[in-house]
Amino acid sequence: MSNNRESTVNVDVTVRGHLPGADEYAREQIQALTRFAHRPVLHAHVKVTRHGDPELYHPVVAQANLDVGGRLIRAQAEGENAREAVDRLVERLRRRMRRAAEYWEAQRNDTIRIPADHSDATGHRPTHLPVPPEERQIVRRKSFTLAPCSVDEAALEMELLDYQFHLFTEKGTGMASVLYLDGPTGYRLAQVKPAPREELAPFELPVTISPHPAPCITVEQAKERLGILGLPFLFFIDAAEGRAAVLYRRYDGHYGLITPAG
Repeated sequence: MSNNRESTVNVDVTVRGHLPGADEYAREQIQALTRFAHRPVLHAHVKVTRHGDPELYHPVVAQANLDVGGRLIRAQAEGENAREAVDRLVERLRRRMRRAAEYWEAQRNDTIRIPADHSDATGHRPTHLPVPPEERQIVRRKSFTLAPCSVDEAALEMELLDYQFHLFTEKGTGMASVLYLDGPTGYRLAQVKPAPREELAPFELPVTISPHPAPCITVEQAKERLGILGLPFLFFIDAAEGRAAVLYRRYDGHYGLITPAG
């Protein structure tokens, strides 16, 4: 997918913690990677963080957001030091950029959509900081319009954004749904109210469909349930708002809450 671009992308780097030379190394590695992008890289931001917990096996986390031709590609990785974390980050970005190129080529040729590849979905994924459940707070709330898409499209989006789950509107049923990594096929689909497979928009990806509807509970009850069960996220109906929501664990040990806009 190389196109030998000559222009140098301006890479914004944020370093948190004592990591001498991390900004220069991250900038050089990401700039080198972007020269092989199949579309222009419009913006790149990298964050390298050293966590203060001495018991963490991989205390350094590297995260990146790339705007490649208008499509966001994200990745994150951890390591024992900044160089190791950035090297793993670059490798994950390289795989995602390749997948995006394959997907765009398939669209251009009007061929079958390419199912996502989650072979590196769990490798070197940063661990959550050990915050006790009773001390966890919702430190980030996000609300956005859920774009209608098929299961295949949701899987690709989840992969390119390096998410463990993806909240979307399933195109066939018009229902709020979550696709995530789990089950015997590698992917599992949960919906507000499970619909028969034949009612879903056509897709190629092997997916296990959850037969259970999303629980209707309050946000506080969702926090309690997530803390007890030790899950990475919880898909539920917010009893106060009457709409779907996802409460998830952040890498800083606290929670984030995602709700549909409108």
